[in-house]
Amino acid sequence: MSGAEQKLVGLWRTEVERHMVGDPAPVTELMLTLLADGHALLESAPGLGKTTLVRTVAISAGLDLGRVQCTPDLMPMDITGGDVVLPEQSNTPGAVVFRPGPIFHQVVLADELNRATPRTQSAMLEAMQEYTVTSAGVTRTLPKPFHVLATQNPIEQEGTWPLPEAQLDRFLTMIRIPTPDAKALAAITRGTTGKMMSTPKPVMGPEDLLALQEAVRQVLVATPVRDWAARLVLATHPASEHAPQDLGNEIECGASPRAGQALLGMAKALAFLEGRSHIGMVDLRRVARPVLRHRLLPTFAFLARGGDVDAVIDDLVRFVPREHAA
Repeated sequence: MSGAEQKLVGLWRTEVERHMVGDPAPVTELMLTLLADGHALLESAPGLGKTTLVRTVAISAGLDLGRVQCTPDLMPMDITGGDVVLPEQSNTPGAVVFRPGPIFHQVVLADELNRATPRTQSAMLEAMQEYTVTSAGVTRTLPKPFHVLATQNPIEQEGTWPLPEAQLDRFLTMIRIPTPDAKALAAITRGTTGKMMSTPKPVMGPEDLLALQEAVRQVLVATPVRDWAARLVLATHPASEHAPQDLGNEIECGASPRAGQALLGMAKALAFLEGRSHIGMVDLRRVARPVLRHRLLPTFAFLARGGDVDAVIDDLVRFVPREHAA
């Protein structure tokens, strides 16, 4: 990392942390997701600051932010946009023009995404993978950088549609925001019930983030580290020779190859954030939870007894050997 890049990242992190109180892990994980050029799914109980975190990170990075409040009656066209007929009061009455939806912002905040119907959820699939939107047979390119930062509430399930595995896999990370402790809660109430808080200020621009993302891609990965990441992904599949024998009691289906890409991408971003030019296995271990927790399909019996996927991920990280046995 050059001195200019280090200064830029430091300004960004300082500005975000100036407005966020509590566990710093979600802040770091969301910044890493953007540095790794990915999308994030934020999950927590209501009122824990998911939307505030997204807005703070996006605005401080100088990104154009669009918001979609997902409801059961939300239509795909409400997200992607579509053709409309101009009214008589316009300069060209009766003309058909394309009116872009909120998906054409650089950061799209999809609030309570699991409240949208599957048809509407699927409207984001092309955008998240191909970075394009097709409407009326015309394909349009989305702006760069482009990130979908979605939220969901894991507690209230009435009136929701669980996200399909195909869409979950397109999120680079799932970030869980924990309940604040007494000290953090006191700081939150002190900062929000007194004098009006200042709003986040942009400390860089979209071009700066694109340059940082390119620099993250240049972080070096040694062959043993890359091989360990591959073995960790394979270890999530109960039928794999790399998996523990009893994994089938907890996990029904493991992670896709995208998980390997996400592990290395997030580990590179972590090393870059900390000023290192290469990653180690410790970096992969530190990003394993947010990368894998939404990609593992737990068994019904595991969920029924209150199992936590994060604990399974921790066990797999400890189980996979550093060196591959020939």
